[in-house]
Amino acid sequence: MGEMDAGTTGEVADALLLDAALENIPYGFCVWSPQFRLVMWNKHYRDFYGFSADAIHKGMTLEDVVHLSHKLGNHPEHTPEQFYEHYSSELLNNRSGARSKNQEVVYGGRIVETAHVYSDQLGWVVTHEDVTDEIQRSETVQKRKLELERQNIRLDAAVNNISIGLCMMDAKGRLVICNEPYARIYNLPSEYLRPGTQLEDILGHLFDMGMSAGNTREDYITWRREVIAKREYGKTIHELNNRIIMMQHHPMKDGGWVSTHEDITEQRQNEARIHHLARHDALTDLPNRIEFLEQMAGTEAGLHRGEMAAVLYIDLDHFKAVNDTLGHSIGDEVIKQAAVRLWGTTRESDLLARLGGDEFALLLRPIDSPEAAARVADRIIKSMCAPMNIKGQQIEIGASVGIAVGPGDGTTTDTLVKNADLALYRAKSEGRSTYHFFETGMDAELQQRRSIEAGLRLALSRNEFRLMYQPLLGLAENRVTCVEALLRWDFEGRTISPAEFVPVAEDTGLISAIGQWVLNQACMTAASWPNGVRVAVNLSPVQFRQRDLVTQVRRALANARLDPRRLELEITESLLLGESESTLKALHDLRAMGVRISMDDFGTGYSSLSYLRSFPFDKIKIDRSFLRDLISRPDSQAIIRAVIGLGQSLGMSTTAEGVETEDQLALVRAQGVSEVQGFLFSPPISAAALNDMLQCEEALAEAS
Repeated sequence: MGEMDAGTTGEVADALLLDAALENIPYGFCVWSPQFRLVMWNKHYRDFYGFSADAIHKGMTLEDVVHLSHKLGNHPEHTPEQFYEHYSSELLNNRSGARSKNQEVVYGGRIVETAHVYSDQLGWVVTHEDVTDEIQRSETVQKRKLELERQNIRLDAAVNNISIGLCMMDAKGRLVICNEPYARIYNLPSEYLRPGTQLEDILGHLFDMGMSAGNTREDYITWRREVIAKREYGKTIHELNNRIIMMQHHPMKDGGWVSTHEDITEQRQNEARIHHLARHDALTDLPNRIEFLEQMAGTEAGLHRGEMAAVLYIDLDHFKAVNDTLGHSIGDEVIKQAAVRLWGTTRESDLLARLGGDEFALLLRPIDSPEAAARVADRIIKSMCAPMNIKGQQIEIGASVGIAVGPGDGTTTDTLVKNADLALYRAKSEGRSTYHFFETGMDAELQQRRSIEAGLRLALSRNEFRLMYQPLLGLAENRVTCVEALLRWDFEGRTISPAEFVPVAEDTGLISAIGQWVLNQACMTAASWPNGVRVAVNLSPVQFRQRDLVTQVRRALANARLDPRRLELEITESLLLGESESTLKALHDLRAMGVRISMDDFGTGYSSLSYLRSFPFDKIKIDRSFLRDLISRPDSQAIIRAVIGLGQSLGMSTTAEGVETEDQLALVRAQGVSEVQGFLFSPPISAAALNDMLQCEEALAEAS
């Protein structure tokens, strides 16, 4: 506190009174002279800034006090020089007599509010008040206010932006709050959205809009009230103008409740669509295997009572050739057209399903006799025989049908389905485009097929395959001009015919590896033959699906060091079905290498003559079926004569297969056939026996 000179007793008394007043005021007090020197102060002032009793004295400059204050931790956001310049400028700029306030942070993190006023006689009179607690209280109140505002904003956003409708009612059934989705779901006018609206008014309006569930207005309101009165969670489904609304009721402790409302029309439609897709084929929209088997199971009770039903398994003939040569988009169109044709053969009570790929199933329920199933199967086969015109392509397929009739062929779904599948396998093995009933013993045939399939997967690694060679006699040359390599498989103590295992190999894809082995082996063997003898190798249509077929052929020739002109590749007409661009390119690439291309089994396919325009074949092989009745049937002779003449006019050589008698030989020789192949000249023989034949033939030629 500052000292004051007193010349008289009265002056001393006044000074004491002033000191007492300064020490008892509840805030800090100091006076700065116009020259910025300390004139007086009180204890509160020293306490605010942490000054000791002897640290400051009268006449001390403002600059010294500022440096001392900074050393004690005051004004942490400024240097002493910065604070002095700021504070002195503030004092100098306020000499008008007006009161000016400011806040500063002192040691201990306390906040002091200063106020100063200027007097010409004294200088600047400055008060210092600790406002830390007051500010904190004010900030707490402000934070609470802001937080409440934020909560209200969040509540409003939550209520009005959730996708479901929300409605809160008090214990007396009066509306407390609802959101915009609630109003939108029910298309409620604004007068029903005001707080205090009675539940009965809202329910009455909903009833008038169509939410009645078939009851009267009073019944509807009573029912809704009963749900609320139960004071337990509840969920109900309502219909309103062809929309489905799910309502959930949530009681509150005070007697009120909250209800949520959700328009689930689209959800239910999607669920129905998903359920439909799960049980129907995406391409044809027919029931799929799951749906078919479930409905089949529903007929079992009737079968046990002696009622008759039939299962027809249907497989499209030649579909794989269409898919492989024309592509999957054409294949899909074939499936869709086939589904339409099959549908046209059914009754309302029947069930047609697509099981996958080109397989369909038909459940006939009920029927009065197996003949009824045969009539349907016959209609199916006839409907599939008509050509399909798809994107400018003339496509001919067919259908094979297997039939199992319950209860005679089984009374369970598994048994009937299995037996229909077995009957289908028999129909396909008998030439396709036919139907077959299930017969006892077919299961043994299926087991045999499975045994063949399992054996084929190991046959190459076990070296079970071997090649036999059947010579072709050139009639003009009067010697062997070509030799056909024929595959044999020795399996489980017997030799399996290619007619038995090749279709299985094609169905499983194993034919690719087997065919490559045949090609390599035949080329290696032919390399040791006289230069004028060619080797003929059959190629499966499946092998043409491999993009590297041309490379495989080139590699086989190079490894065997065989002239490409001595290799003859035999293909069937099914390969050219649809004249696939990739197939024709592969054929032309092979032809460019020097490899000869021969059409095997000419006349037994789809439209043989048209395929002679697709590709310039080197040879036509006349199927043995035309030779079988050559002597007794004039029409067979006419066909042979026409084919040989056609080949000659197109510059193609011809080979007659299945020549077994001298009469057959004489007839085909007279017509000008190029080569003959058959048991009359030689059956298939081993490589060693063939080598002996060729050496003997060569020796005879040299001797002559």
